[in-house]
Amino acid sequence: MQSSPPKPRRLPDLQALQAFVSVCDSGSMAQAAQQLGLSQSAISQAIKSLESGLELSLLDREVRPARPTHAGRALRERATELLAQARAMVDQVRATARHEHTQIHLGCVDSFAATVGPRLIRAMSGQARQILMWSGLTPMLTEQLRGRELDFAICTDSVIDDPRIAQRLLFSESWVAVFPKAHAVKALRSVRGLGELPGELPLIRYSQRSVIGQQIERYLRHVGVNAPRGYEFDATDPLLSLVASGLGWAVSTPLCLWQSRQYLDQVNVIPIPAARLGQRHFFLLSREDEWAGLDEHIARITRDVIRQDTGPSIRLCMPDLPPDALSCPEEETP
Repeated sequence: MQSSPPKPRRLPDLQALQAFVSVCDSGSMAQAAQQLGLSQSAISQAIKSLESGLELSLLDREVRPARPTHAGRALRERATELLAQARAMVDQVRATARHEHTQIHLGCVDSFAATVGPRLIRAMSGQARQILMWSGLTPMLTEQLRGRELDFAICTDSVIDDPRIAQRLLFSESWVAVFPKAHAVKALRSVRGLGELPGELPLIRYSQRSVIGQQIERYLRHVGVNAPRGYEFDATDPLLSLVASGLGWAVSTPLCLWQSRQYLDQVNVIPIPAARLGQRHFFLLSREDEWAGLDEHIARITRDVIRQDTGPSIRLCMPDLPPDALSCPEEETP
């Protein structure tokens, strides 16, 4: 008959050990309670719990003040060393966390990295010794965040099926129509006007493997624009160069156009009236409860850059844009 394995011994609680050492050092439960900010009954209960777990008497209560027994003196010596190691462990973990904060991996979609990104990095320079910024498409960035290759990701899609990932809305921007300079197009009075635009110019699209391409396609279907498929690009530069050359028109955003602003004097930017699905939104993604408020700091800096720098510069170059073409949410109250 096989014997059952012995039950594992319950380890002493560190707080109980701290209470015991404090009683030994101060010579009084009342004084130990005052030092630790506990009640005297809590100190007494902690020591009784230790004695019960060890099945030993740790204090000689026949004398006043109570003094440690032989077993108590041995425990006090070892507990003092253990508590010192525990405190050192906490300090080392905190120091490691601070050291890790000296290097931050931030991923951003291309249009953000090329426009808002440099000013965000400059404003964050006091938060980290080294900040590494990677750019790419939203699907790639979210996977890198899940795989811990990134600490933060600034993306244009909030559909994250991972409860460990927190998301925070940074700002929003409206879709705009872009036409060659030589192609006269009147201001759109309604969203339906997009479907009534002259058909001789083909629609140049962002590719469907990009989030912006998928979002614009959903929007166009919603407003009834069924243009045939032709040129498709992942990036704004080649898309806008074709528009500037007179080969088609496109739907884009103020930030994307600002990224490729070398073409702005060769195109007409036409605001699109507000409609459902008429905006794309930027989100800050981070792992839940890992950065002690740094996500809020990044969000605040980003909105400040949008309001004070990027937004005014965009409106200066594209004066026909409505005030809400680039907008930030109200600041969160702590």
